[in-house]
Amino acid sequence: MKRHELSEVQWNKIKDLLPPEQKPQGGRPAKSNREMLNAMVYWLNTGIPWRDLPERFGPWQSVYSRFRAWTKAGVWENVLTNLIQQDIVDETTLMLDSTTIKVHQHGSCAKKGAKMSSPDAAVED
Repeated sequence: MKRHELSEVQWNKIKDLLPPEQKPQGGRPAKSNREMLNAMVYWLNTGIPWRDLPERFGPWQSVYSRFRAWTKAGVWENVLTNLIQQDIVDETTLMLDSTTIKVHQHGSCAKKGAKMSSPDAAVED
């Protein structure tokens, strides 16, 4: 097992919650759900851009497309709900994006040409 990949125990708990791998109409076989999920877990754990996924996961576009399809189909909500029901995940589990946003200098709501008072000015009164 490589770093950032699901163990056999973890995979067995989640595999039945994912959509079927083969479409009913047939066609070219897709990458397995496990391979795709491992790529998604890698992406989530490392925070890299999709384009920087290692080549062992195949084309990044394929992983991204499946991730978006599962998101739109509600697969992630179903997985989380089932894992909560099985007491595998605590229902208070949250995922936060720690992106930092800086306010532009003109976004501080200060009036143009107004002098900024020093923090000590309020204390002197």
